[in-house]
Amino acid sequence: MTTNQHETQQNKKNAFAPLVVDVAVPLGSYYVFKDAFGMSTFAALAWSSVVPAARTLWSLVKERRTNGLAGLILVVNVVGLLLSFVSGDPRLMLAKDGGVSSAVAIGILVSVALGRPMMTAGLKPFLVKGDAAREAAWERLMSGRAKDSTAFLRAERAFSVVWGVTLLAECVLRVVGAYTVPVDTMVWLGSVVMVVSIGAGFVVSGGLAAEPMGRMISAEVEAVTVAEVARGGALDGARVGGEGRRAVALAAAGRQS
Repeated sequence: MTTNQHETQQNKKNAFAPLVVDVAVPLGSYYVFKDAFGMSTFAALAWSSVVPAARTLWSLVKERRTNGLAGLILVVNVVGLLLSFVSGDPRLMLAKDGGVSSAVAIGILVSVALGRPMMTAGLKPFLVKGDAAREAAWERLMSGRAKDSTAFLRAERAFSVVWGVTLLAECVLRVVGAYTVPVDTMVWLGSVVMVVSIGAGFVVSGGLAAEPMGRMISAEVEAVTVAEVARGGALDGARVGGEGRRAVALAAAGRQS
């Protein structure tokens, strides 16, 4: 394995690290505590909240910023803890399933209003793909220094808005269904609503935001690389990554022709 390949793999691991620590670990630990250790739902939620709570506190104290992913999972767990006390009427029990969705939706929409879209942290690894050139392009687009920065930031906000609205709509459908649809029907229909809502969220957010952002990142990588080649500067392979090297080759071929 070459040095560049090793660095690319390391970049990919680093890019997905926040998803693992902030999402996979809390969710995985919940099921381990609940199923493997036989804990109650309340206890499992409480213990699985330790990591996201610590991550959120660390970001606030040390980095003076909010960790969106960790905060989101913490909100989900806290709302789950509160709703675990709800009992009684079957329709109320069905309606409470939408409580987590509404809490997350409101949190996402508030983060957009505050200028720190919560879903960005989860989107970035899939668009950057561990490539150094795409990472640098992402930073330029986010900082406003690139030609497409305005459109990129608008799409970034749109991605979170789509998910906020989607989850809020899911909550409304669950609550309305809980009190208008027969209980036996709503037991399985609630899961259908959730699956359809998430699927719609992926499709709409992908077409409206993620795909355009990916194209803008690629265009930014190529533009910077071509500009460097045009000035006669040779880019370091480790810095530009795979996509940057392809752009260099294309630009060089163009100059030779």
